[in-house]
Amino acid sequence: MGKQIGINRRRFLKGTGALTAGAIGFPYVVSSSALGKAGTIAPSNRIVVGSIGTGAKGTGDLRAFLAQDEVQVVAVCDVDKAHRDGAKKIVDDKYQNTDCTTYLDFRELIARGDLDVAVLALPDHWHSIPAIMAARAGLDIHAQKPFARTIAEGRAMCNAVKQNGIVWQTGSQQRSGAQFHRACELVRNGRIGKVHRIEVGLPDGSSGGVDKPQPVPEGLDWDFWLGPAPWRPYTSFARSAEDGKRRACHWDWRWIMDYSGGQLTDWSGHHIDIAHWGMGLDRTGPVEMQGKGVFPQEGLYNTPTEYRIEYKYANGLEMTVANRSQLPHSQGTCWYGDKGWIYVTRGALRAEPASILKEIIEPGETRLYKSSNHVRNFLDCVKSRAETIAPAEVGHRSISVGLLGEIAMLTGRKLKWDPDKEVFTNDADANRYLTRAMRSPWHL
Repeated sequence: MGKQIGINRRRFLKGTGALTAGAIGFPYVVSSSALGKAGTIAPSNRIVVGSIGTGAKGTGDLRAFLAQDEVQVVAVCDVDKAHRDGAKKIVDDKYQNTDCTTYLDFRELIARGDLDVAVLALPDHWHSIPAIMAARAGLDIHAQKPFARTIAEGRAMCNAVKQNGIVWQTGSQQRSGAQFHRACELVRNGRIGKVHRIEVGLPDGSSGGVDKPQPVPEGLDWDFWLGPAPWRPYTSFARSAEDGKRRACHWDWRWIMDYSGGQLTDWSGHHIDIAHWGMGLDRTGPVEMQGKGVFPQEGLYNTPTEYRIEYKYANGLEMTVANRSQLPHSQGTCWYGDKGWIYVTRGALRAEPASILKEIIEPGETRLYKSSNHVRNFLDCVKSRAETIAPAEVGHRSISVGLLGEIAMLTGRKLKWDPDKEVFTNDADANRYLTRAMRSPWHL
């Protein structure tokens, strides 16, 4: 029997202790005007949502949740007033009222007490703290990839999810795509024989960026945007002096290590995630890695423009992760076995021999978790309390591969990794990269 959505689920079935004993005597109330069309959904089936981070990706996620009948979005949060106001308008237009509440501080949204779900879409350096706070408040979470900026943060997030019994969905939506599911099932069922090597192509990196202090745009809380990252004067992060538009700082942070690892970490939660899924390795990791990268020598951006990392797994499997210009199949995942290969990316599924793609998965063979809609899968699991198609541990392991590659490039050494203890066994200095100092007052 699925858990009831609402105050009883958060109080008794999640066991968070976030509500006082006396509070349970009061009814779970969302104003009738705030319900809009969702008012036709029984309160016990309604899923009340707050959205944290409402930029480009966050707005896309917000619209995806609003499209689900049982969802009631009641609050949005962003450090940029333009984003907050834009998200509120989307919600209010949906419900034909003006009741959506806006927040600058995510802590206030989490503390409301009437939410079931938090939807997170934030820069990488902000992935861990709000997620851990939301988990401790007993909220189920849909959060964008990559899972975390560091391996230590990712492990802390996994621990919080497990300790608080919440449902988690990582935004690695390729798992809910039919061609990726098909490719992984074919590989898992031996259609290309024993797999000895994988190639994963990710986007080429970006160089440039203008590090010129500018006045903070009206409505943007720059100090809050930086959060746990080192302080710096506001700059738009624009690619050139001519491109100083406000939107740049909400997108081009990806090419600055204080906030992200560039395309390597931006896309590890997609194609490395699929590589692992096809091999049944999505709850472990490699045991050895070494890599080389080309890092910009001038400009603001400092994540690699080119990168190539070689990994080995305990079972002898080898995997190459590189920017797509270096690989024969470009971007995507290709498994090589002793009977052929299978390659998959967005919009393409190929194999050699091509007849592999016509193979039927027979009764009794391995069937992988199937989802045709990532948000729908999450909401179904919120109600059933089942594990989602992209749970926390899997999201953590997928990005860990990218983060390990980043560390290998930064140290310039061959590293040996214990995926169970999550430590380097041959390089104490490399272990220092597993975490990053956080600017006060922020901490895990």
